[in-house]
Amino acid sequence: MDDAPPLADEPLTPLDPGYVRMLRLLTGLALAVPVIAASALEWAQLLPPGAVAVPVVLAAAWLVLRLPLRRWRARGYHQSADRLRVVRGLWWRRDITVPFGRVQHLDVTQGPLERLFGLGTLVLHTAGNHNSSVALPGLAHPQALTMRDAIRAHVALHSR
Repeated sequence: MDDAPPLADEPLTPLDPGYVRMLRLLTGLALAVPVIAASALEWAQLLPPGAVAVPVVLAAAWLVLRLPLRRWRARGYHQSADRLRVVRGLWWRRDITVPFGRVQHLDVTQGPLERLFGLGTLVLHTAGNHNSSVALPGLAHPQALTMRDAIRAHVALHSR
């Protein structure tokens, strides 16, 4: 009998710290509209000075600093010899384990912001139509390529 602990008990590997910086940029861009609108209300002097802009700017600053860090801490992965476990979610946690024997093909994707921060997303596609792919964003691009190649080698070795 195998004395190895179950995969769910293994410690998770955190994502690349550059992922926090990318999430902060995305959060800042999303919050730019409310900050600009609140500033415009202040500038037009429709409300007492500081009534809208100060709370909105403070809330936006808190969200830009804290939310991406919390999202980063809530994500992680564990790669064993024959499977990949991906965990994510602040409120609704998802804990997905993909056995390498189920992998049909693998992708490493990189959007413009991921390229800017040197990140990549490893995508494992499995058989089936419901939840048939699992994405692991926030990896350093070289790490995503290394993981893809290791999983590909495992699939090729065991598919013979």
